Amino acid sequence: MKKGKILVVDDNQGIRNALKILLPAHFAQVEIIASPKNLVTTMETFRPDVVLLDMNFYTDINTGNEGLYWTGELKNMYPEVQTVLFTAYADIALAVEGMKRGAFDFIVKPWDNEKLISTLTAAYEASAKDAKKAETLPASNMYWGETAAMQQIRRTVEKLAPTDATVLITGENGTGTDLLACEIHSLSNRKDRPMACVDAGAITESLFESELFGHVKGAFTDAHADHAGKFEQADGGTLFLDEIGNIPLHLQAKLLRVLQNRTVTRVGSEKQIPINIRLICATNMDLEKMVAEGRFREDLYYRINTMHVALPALRERREDILPLAGRFLAAYSEKYRRCVRSISREAAGMLESHQWSGNVRELQNVIEKAVILSEGSSLRAEDLSLEKKAAAKTAPKQTLDEVEERAIRDTMARCNGNLTMVAKELGISRPTLYSKLKKYDI
Repeated sequence: MKKGKILVVDDNQGIRNALKILLPAHFAQVEIIASPKNLVTTMETFRPDVVLLDMNFYTDINTGNEGLYWTGELKNMYPEVQTVLFTAYADIALAVEGMKRGAFDFIVKPWDNEKLISTLTAAYEASAKDAKKAETLPASNMYWGETAAMQQIRRTVEKLAPTDATVLITGENGTGTDLLACEIHSLSNRKDRPMACVDAGAITESLFESELFGHVKGAFTDAHADHAGKFEQADGGTLFLDEIGNIPLHLQAKLLRVLQNRTVTRVGSEKQIPINIRLICATNMDLEKMVAEGRFREDLYYRINTMHVALPALRERREDILPLAGRFLAAYSEKYRRCVRSISREAAGMLESHQWSGNVRELQNVIEKAVILSEGSSLRAEDLSLEKKAAAKTAPKQTLDEVEERAIRDTMARCNGNLTMVAKELGISRPTLYSKLKKYDI
């Protein structure tokens, strides 16, 4: 019996036609679309086990940035779904970056049919295995460490978790706000009920209401069936709104109304649906400053800020760097079937002295890449790829505006001018990005 639901995203008509013939002979259901523009809505309606994702969707642009971006988004939004990257440009660095962002494997065009089918089959089996494992694993993998600041946060969380109080988690990118939200849910009285997670910064304005509040069949072009939004999916449990500071002002009013009334109305319907959720929000932005500047509603700020937990940056908890690195080393050695068991003294010194502007997430990515590239049983300093970052400390002094302009220009170049991707990577809203592009004449 054929198993597995495969979603193909590729802009080449010939490739789509070929896969439309090949794949249905091996898998239960196959959906094929030409562009990632409809990827999120298709994921919601089709619910695939595996996504075969092209790396490039623009003529003469072969960097793979768009494929890498959507690989990360799929891993964040649908962690149970496996992604296989599809590209005509074989590149080890690109493959490593795709694996870092969660890709299962990498297929080069023109492909071998047997290799493609075996890879997709393995991806489906991994997806099914992960789904079964998720049923028995705890929702959180929070590492508290030994610092006084983290231990104080732990005591606070143990007190607030059993309540239904709304929680606002703040911290720099990569500090683990999502893990802390899962920890709070797992310690709450709602732990046996669902937890729905939303990256508010990744939802386009046109899909905001549909994603959060749901829609009925026929409400818009791609609404092929009724869809329960994240509020309904979290009913009885917890709703986690990540990057809440990125929600545009006019959509904040709609969110506030739902939180006040505790009912949602699906797009295309007039029926009000009661919801019972515990709300946890997170942001890396200064919401108080945004309120003062009129960019965030004051009434919404007080609605989401019953309890506030601020996570410290990794550079403020240096004694936790090596224990965290050890945890990541063990996890990725098992995942990638490597025999790396230790970190050399020189590598450990580099890890401890690095500034970690990306915090725990940066540390995790560095260890993951090092494990992939390692050749022995111990991680060496040269495996860590930190030399360039360390050298940056001796760079000439720059003003904040100069640093910001350079960051925007570099990100624009990396993302080939895709403003949605640029805003996401920089952690700012599109209106803020437009303002800065005008300011620096970019």
